[in-house]
Amino acid sequence: MERVIAPDGEKIVLHSTGTGPDVVVVHGGGVTIEPYRRLAAALADHHTVHLYNRRGRADAPARREPYSVQQEIEDLAAVLAHTGARTVVGHSSGGFIALRAALTLPIERLALYDPAVAVNGIFKGDFIPAARAALRAGRTARALAIVGAAGNPQSPASRLPLAVQTALTGLLLRHPVGRQMGELLDMTLYETAEIAAHDGPPEQYAGVDAEVLFAYGQAGPPHYPRLAAALAPVLPRMRVLPVPRSGHDGINRAPAQLVEPLSAFLSAA
Repeated sequence: MERVIAPDGEKIVLHSTGTGPDVVVVHGGGVTIEPYRRLAAALADHHTVHLYNRRGRADAPARREPYSVQQEIEDLAAVLAHTGARTVVGHSSGGFIALRAALTLPIERLALYDPAVAVNGIFKGDFIPAARAALRAGRTARALAIVGAAGNPQSPASRLPLAVQTALTGLLLRHPVGRQMGELLDMTLYETAEIAAHDGPPEQYAGVDAEVLFAYGQAGPPHYPRLAAALAPVLPRMRVLPVPRSGHDGINRAPAQLVEPLSAFLSAA
């Protein structure tokens, strides 16, 4: 494992695999790099894939306070400089970070999967106060249920009474993935608030020069295709890839219907 020195002197650990052109993956909130190892393995025959834990997770340094997306961009800049990569994959809040970074960093190809970007009020953060209140009261299952219902309105579970959703989420917390989501929830809510704070017209991203692939899961939240439609007029070098039978975690499952076009996009000259 290599270590990258961030602008503040902290060390970022790179987990790299594969051979070929360099690709950096910016993971989503509520998780570490672990769910992305399947994607890295699927791309490894044609790409050198670099994963790194964002601050406050696993082997990453502690996050600086107050939190801001600029800190994330500075860390990504250090990783790009170290690896020489000009290609980035971003998922969920990692997609937000990657898209913001593409305004100023030398990113030539940018692949986004369900990027949590706020434009035209499409991505709302109105659930954050209720989730924070539940979390501070020690009711982690209720807080996660509130977040889950807001983020996945297409799910039948989101229409159940909150008490039922909370009970179901309590079962999820017994699983290692759910437990980690609960442990990282406070951090995730701060990231979500930062995303909501950057809501505005899509023209704020008109300065992105990179080739962009906007992929979204057709079985996932309905706001992502709306977001793609809003960004398309201001990102003329963007193409949209609907991924059949995939939800928000589709990139972690790395199905062929995503990996094959993604690999082709990342490899294009």
